[in-house]
Amino acid sequence: MNKLSRRNFMKGSLATAAGIGVASNMTSSAWGAIRGANDDIRVAIIGINGKGGAHINDFNKIDGVRIVALCDPDSKILADKAKKLAEHKIKPSKAKTYTDVRRLLDDKDIDAVVIATPNHWHSLITIWACQAGKDVYVEKPISHNIFEGQQAVAAAEKYNRIVQTGTQNRSDDGLIPLMKYIHDGNIGAIRYVHSLCYRRRDTIGKVAGPQPIPSHIDYNLWTGPATMGPLMRKRLHYDWHWVYETGNGDIGNQGVHEIDLAAWAIQATELAPRVVSFGGRYGYDDDGNTANTQISILDYKPAPIISEVRALPMNKNVKNTMDNTLGVKVGVIIKCEDGYFAGGRGGGRVYDNSGNTVKKFPGDGGGTHQKNFIDAVRSRKSENLKANIQKGHISAALCHMLNISYQLGTKMTVEQATETIKDHKPAVAAWKSVQNNLFMNWVDLAKEGVQVGPWLEMDTKTEKFKETSQFDAATFANLLAKGTYRAPFVVPEKV
Repeated sequence: MNKLSRRNFMKGSLATAAGIGVASNMTSSAWGAIRGANDDIRVAIIGINGKGGAHINDFNKIDGVRIVALCDPDSKILADKAKKLAEHKIKPSKAKTYTDVRRLLDDKDIDAVVIATPNHWHSLITIWACQAGKDVYVEKPISHNIFEGQQAVAAAEKYNRIVQTGTQNRSDDGLIPLMKYIHDGNIGAIRYVHSLCYRRRDTIGKVAGPQPIPSHIDYNLWTGPATMGPLMRKRLHYDWHWVYETGNGDIGNQGVHEIDLAAWAIQATELAPRVVSFGGRYGYDDDGNTANTQISILDYKPAPIISEVRALPMNKNVKNTMDNTLGVKVGVIIKCEDGYFAGGRGGGRVYDNSGNTVKKFPGDGGGTHQKNFIDAVRSRKSENLKANIQKGHISAALCHMLNISYQLGTKMTVEQATETIKDHKPAVAAWKSVQNNLFMNWVDLAKEGVQVGPWLEMDTKTEKFKETSQFDAATFANLLAKGTYRAPFVVPEKV
């Protein structure tokens, strides 16, 4: 393995001592009953920069919802969002403010929480919230690794909580009838699904040493379950996506939406039995360590998912114009016997094998997803959720599988990378297109090489990689699938 020995891997992965969750282990008996139609649902938003700020607006528009609390370790952002909420033209609200999520979860005047923190916090807060008797809307991906996603699912079930995943495509008015159209066999059996994430992601820069933490940020609370190390990038916020310690790269940021669509299309209820992934971080040298160009195969039978991530533009001479495949930049191509669908959020079209339009499926982007959650909170019917925690776990874990294969990769040639996927012609075609994209961005693959991960087999019942010998690739994969935690911010073994 590239720069990875058994000793170093074990030292890095197992150094953190085990701990226990600190949230109170209680449920609210009042929430076992159906809420009255005139009772307001009291909501707290946790993590209010970026997507969390959008959730403040979205939930504030829903009738019968009051935002009663905001939480963020950045006190400057917290004060700003609280002020704007208090001055809201339609539904002003003076919300309580918290920097420590544990204190918020102790608040018995909160019925439900919305989690829009960095990825490494998602599952732990979900588990703590379920233990505290609160319902949860958790942003994608619902987990930072496979293990904690399993624990979040277990917590939702044990404490009988309503838990929605933020993959709003599941509520799209165009995609819902599309999936039924495909599942009813109108264009034949699915041959494969091509998941595309062509999003421009520029360099995050490179620093010469540790960066200062602004005084208005509680870095301990921001770091939470992750290793408490110095800030080694220019921006604390958002650029955490491109560091495996806290994020999952673009496959776990934007790409999880497309993986979710692909899993929906093939009606996946378990993880893929095999996975392989390769690529690299091309086009710049910066402080990110996640792949910005990645080809992967989730080897479902009979219809595999081919996943593709690109961060570089169409060519070196343009800044933000991206390539497309069959007109799709961010979305899926569902290839069937008698045609294909091309589209994504907001819908798309079904074509015959000659490229003629068969049927249009215009969508709305899933704008009712938050209301779907609130409706389920009122009815206590989790089966009415469009994207329950189990569906969110499958889609997130598929992204983790891809990243784990990639992280365990070694540098190889273009030819060796091609040889790895030679039995999957659609993936080979996608890889050739990626090579052209890199060439047009002046990336010399002969010089830089390709980080090629191993094929890993998954036991789909236990959700653990199959180990064939002591300390083989699957051994290390299972360590990455669980991760380690910094006390007291520990995802518990038993929820």
